[in-house]
Amino acid sequence: MHKTNALAVRRALGTVLRRLQRDGEPILVERNREPAAVLISLRDFEERFVDKVAAGERERLARDILAMRARARPARRKAVDLVRELRGRLP
Repeated sequence: MHKTNALAVRRALGTVLRRLQRDGEPILVERNREPAAVLISLRDFEERFVDKVAAGERERLARDILAMRARARPARRKAVDLVRELRGRLP
């Protein structure tokens, strides 16, 4: 893991980002000689956190579906009756 300090990041962000893209290794950013943050490549971020984001989206979608079902009016007729009506009498 590469190390850099916050001042170097502020002064040369482009250089730090190029190094991150080139090497692919995380970069530890220190502030006052204490670890403050870690920069990771977009590829690493997607590999590690996309599942977490997708899980949140699935939960939101499930809540939305349940809310829509709660607001929906109950059917007056059964689906099977509608199909029979559309199909007509069988020969």
